[in-house]
Amino acid sequence: MDERKPWEQAAAVLPGPLLKGLRALGTDRLERLEELRLRRGFPMTALLPVGEAETDTLPVGEDDLRQVVENATQSSAHTALDKVCQGFVTLRGGHRIGLCGTVVKKDGRIVTLRELSSLSIRTARPVTGLAGPVLPDLMEGGRFLSTLILAPPGAGKTTLLRDLVRALSDGEGCPPHRVSVADERGEIAALWRGEPQLYVGRRTDVLDGCSKAEGLSILVRGMNPQIAAVDEITRPEDVQAVVEAAGCGAALIATAHGAGLDDLSRRPAYRELLAAGVFRRLVIVERRGGERVMRTEVLP
Repeated sequence: MDERKPWEQAAAVLPGPLLKGLRALGTDRLERLEELRLRRGFPMTALLPVGEAETDTLPVGEDDLRQVVENATQSSAHTALDKVCQGFVTLRGGHRIGLCGTVVKKDGRIVTLRELSSLSIRTARPVTGLAGPVLPDLMEGGRFLSTLILAPPGAGKTTLLRDLVRALSDGEGCPPHRVSVADERGEIAALWRGEPQLYVGRRTDVLDGCSKAEGLSILVRGMNPQIAAVDEITRPEDVQAVVEAAGCGAALIATAHGAGLDDLSRRPAYRELLAAGVFRRLVIVERRGGERVMRTEVLP
């Protein structure tokens, strides 16, 4: 078992000078580290709950960016980038590196990235017990009611989704359920060599590396879930897949970007989703002064 703290695990891919500059921020701030940002031509920054803090490092160069990719993949940056068509790398422990640069396409598909311009190293830090206060409001007669989690970026909707999956799967505060997760971008369970790096419960099945629409279809047909979970509904095909999964008898947990029900109602894709009546509960997550605030609303 890796005994290092989450920020230490995530920062282990940094070249020595950048790691030294990061440590200078002090343990108190590093314990709350959310992301590291490496942008060519600028010092590395650390994203904390109160905002981005600049580190005392030299401007990041292309060699620094390539070294991070090589450290993360244990192969040359050139070889690794040919395999990173989705734009990110998942690390052991569930941490993730997002990559930006010049996209190279072949036959209309992204095949590699070259001339890296920036990286984002996101620290995975599961919050166990977050689901506890809201889960009773999402149950009725011992049954989980399909729930949509709504929040602006960075407020913690994926963190809440993950903990709801864990609690429902393990039967914490409710009967245990079979839960299937369509983890398109690996942000919920973060599979690494087939093993979830972020705990999502003993009765949970995870499918990653494919679209939410494809994943939901495969899981509903093949795994017979009582509950299916997806992160960030954004496209019309996502909406259609959620509606079809609900029609097969599975309850749904999903997330979406938004500030509230009125905000959702103004967008065509979400209007269709709300009109279909799939979701019975809405959980709205906000960040206030660095603290996470949640409230539950009943949907008609």
